[in-house]
Amino acid sequence: MADRTPLRRGAGAPDPRAAPLRRLLRYASRHRRRMAAAAAASVLNKALDIAPPLLIGLAVDIVVQEQDSFLAGFGVESVTAQLWVLAALTLVVWAAESAFEYMHDVLWRNLAQTVQHELRLDAYRHVQGLDMAYLEERRTGDLMAVLNDDVNQLERFLDDGANRLIQVATTVVLIGAAFFWLAPAVAWLAFMPIPIILWGSFRFQRRIAPRYAEVRERAGLLNAELAGHLGGMATIKSFTAETREAQRIEEESDAYRAANRVAIRLSSAFSPLIRMAIVLGFTATLVYGGVLASRGTLSVGAYTVMVFLTQRLLWPLTDLGETFDLYQRAMASTNRILDLLAIRPSIVDGPQRLTTGDVKGELRFENVAFSYDQGVPVLRDVDLVMPAGATTAVVGATGAGKTTVVKLLLRLYDVDSGAVLLDGGDVRELPLADLRRAIGLVSQDVFLFHGTVRDNIEYGRPGAGDAEIEEAARAAEAHDFIMELPAGYETLVGERGQKLSGGQRQRLSIARAILKDPPILLLDEATSSVDNETEAAIQRSLERVAVGRTTVVIAHRLSTIRSADGIYVLAGGRVAEHGTHDELVAAGGIYAGLWAVQTGEAVRHLHRPPPDATRQEERV
Repeated sequence: MADRTPLRRGAGAPDPRAAPLRRLLRYASRHRRRMAAAAAASVLNKALDIAPPLLIGLAVDIVVQEQDSFLAGFGVESVTAQLWVLAALTLVVWAAESAFEYMHDVLWRNLAQTVQHELRLDAYRHVQGLDMAYLEERRTGDLMAVLNDDVNQLERFLDDGANRLIQVATTVVLIGAAFFWLAPAVAWLAFMPIPIILWGSFRFQRRIAPRYAEVRERAGLLNAELAGHLGGMATIKSFTAETREAQRIEEESDAYRAANRVAIRLSSAFSPLIRMAIVLGFTATLVYGGVLASRGTLSVGAYTVMVFLTQRLLWPLTDLGETFDLYQRAMASTNRILDLLAIRPSIVDGPQRLTTGDVKGELRFENVAFSYDQGVPVLRDVDLVMPAGATTAVVGATGAGKTTVVKLLLRLYDVDSGAVLLDGGDVRELPLADLRRAIGLVSQDVFLFHGTVRDNIEYGRPGAGDAEIEEAARAAEAHDFIMELPAGYETLVGERGQKLSGGQRQRLSIARAILKDPPILLLDEATSSVDNETEAAIQRSLERVAVGRTTVVIAHRLSTIRSADGIYVLAGGRVAEHGTHDELVAAGGIYAGLWAVQTGEAVRHLHRPPPDATRQEERV
């Protein structure tokens, strides 16, 4: 039995948060081996990168100590031979360092691209599975910011930031070990700034994290505004609202800039403060180590190594500000992406499989109640019977709940109480894909994808042949106008089909549904926004398509449903009347009133003189 307990509409309930980095690592755990290989390459590259100061120390030691040098202890007594050995060792170290640098670049960048690709696809697939309530409440531009900007921000961190953090940690560990091996008395001076740096870094992290969360939120709002404005450009132009709308974008962009300004001020202060702490350690090592070397308690070679290693240890820490900045931006984006993935839909698949070929097509609403918002019912105790193979119409005034019937049949929403049945079974017991494969939708709001005419018709059944596509177009009375287009079936329709008229888009939508060949056809105000000639053509197409399949028609123009087998009239969220066209007109109720208004009889009645006036005129 499917879970009947819905989430709050339009909202998810993510689990309590773990740290964003831990959440990211948990998500990317399938790439654990690749991450380990990349991290190993970073460690080895950094280990070899800090070898040159050691080689310089060995060179100084050879020149100063000669046969008593460190390298002479391995049996190479000649100074010249020692220098040749040192040269060979230098070549090996530099070659290996270059090789590991190449390896960590390739591994981290490819890993970043892979995680970016998978995260974007997972997020998009997840969005496709979310409830319509959530999608209708969240702005498209904000979702675009998550799927694009936030994913890209994360990719930038994985591309370089992760390598930086690993190499800084490697530097501290290896150089620390070298210091305490060479001169424990001096080592503590070199490491003296590190607690201050770490304290400052964590303090910086706590202060900057909410700032970058606000930056990403502002980025989402700005993207939402831009997406809305680009989609409504024709309306903006028709109302000469360019200046007003540009001002709104300016306000959102300025808010985004202001949020960034605060974050930039904090992040920019980090490196100078860290640099001042670093110079103290470097200076202390330089002076105190020099004193020990001059007294003979520290060899000149060891002192040389320590001076260079101190620089290698401390100066890279100045990059922590930039690295932490990149890290915090990435973690803010990580939270937004994984928060989206944590949202769980309330409309889930049922256990009973449904084969399209086995669908008879009988649809029923049994005592259905539904509301988009709690406490505001749209449907109340609605009972509908839509016989298999018949055409059933649903009419009513605006807001009566007609389109809601379509959404419940497609299970874009679930009922609050009661049940929607297909062939006697609750649609909540069916997999969503099986249910929707059995239903073809032709909506008033036709959506065409940016592609060719052929692509948009073939969307009904991917892989259909040219003859099948043309046959569907002919059945929808679309073939003739398609052949008049510049490239026929290969003509690009533009975004949302903007290069075509409303009637042409509608006929392509019908052709798409015909090609799908579903046992159930839903027509939601399919002819409400076209001219009379186009309406007649579409109506002929729909009558042909309806033969042999269950058809549910949501209608505003009552002339399109006169031949329906049954008509339900909704009013106030309830079924007010039910019957055929002739029966409802004869009953003189709501439907008869709507019919009179649309046919003009009500208007003629208003202008008809009263009987007394007519008799008075006759007497005159």
